[in-house]
Amino acid sequence: MKRLLSLAAMLVASPAWAQTATLPPTLQKVGIEQRLGAQVPRDLAFQNHAGETVTLADLDSGRPVVLALVYYECPMLCTMVLNGVLRVLNTLELDVGRDFDVLTVSIDPKETPKLAAAKREKYLSKYRRPTAPEGWHFLVGDETNVGALADAVGFHYAWDDKTQQYAHASGIMVLTPDGDVAQYLFGVDYDPRVLRLSLVEASRGEVGTLSDAVLLYCFQYDPATGKYSLAIMNVLRAGAALTLLALALLIGILLLRERRARTALVTS
Repeated sequence: MKRLLSLAAMLVASPAWAQTATLPPTLQKVGIEQRLGAQVPRDLAFQNHAGETVTLADLDSGRPVVLALVYYECPMLCTMVLNGVLRVLNTLELDVGRDFDVLTVSIDPKETPKLAAAKREKYLSKYRRPTAPEGWHFLVGDETNVGALADAVGFHYAWDDKTQQYAHASGIMVLTPDGDVAQYLFGVDYDPRVLRLSLVEASRGEVGTLSDAVLLYCFQYDPATGKYSLAIMNVLRAGAALTLLALALLIGILLLRERRARTALVTS
């Protein structure tokens, strides 16, 4: 892990070197390929924290889903991802298990439901909302099912024999209630506003407030940055509509005043 992190630091700090360097074969296979609109297979089977076999269809609650692909014995990056998820969840007014669900799935087929249960207990104890146990799932699975899920969302990872660890990127995905990939949030620290808007958009307006709907009209998701950027045309349309509404209101007020003035003249 230290070797991989050192290489990543060199790539960030020295763009010129990065252009000429050749990545190790392991890292060449790693990354997140955005597959917006892709369908996650709902028949994929996993084991939950209690050792029960469940499919993604079994976990369907009709709510949007935050998907985090990690592994529970990861010494560094996965913990940073899950801690980032916990931080952003604790800032949201939306609740796991009521407004949306979270799927945490191990990419390591050797990990067990016991490990999943330990992680679940740890993070639920730090996210103290009553509906969370119903909506935050910690799963393990075999190589076939885990690989199919990762491939569906474009999450590419690889086993590194030298470090005896998985090399993988960091990020989470937002899925619609139907299992379509809606948004990607990269890194280990997630913007609460971006996640909230992603969930509202993925739910097709079933969660969130009127102000969220207005923000979604004025901002649109940018896949290049994984964030929402100002939608200039929508802002101009909204501005034009407000201008017309203001003019109509002004004309109405002027006409009403004129009518009252005429009535006063007649009665006098």
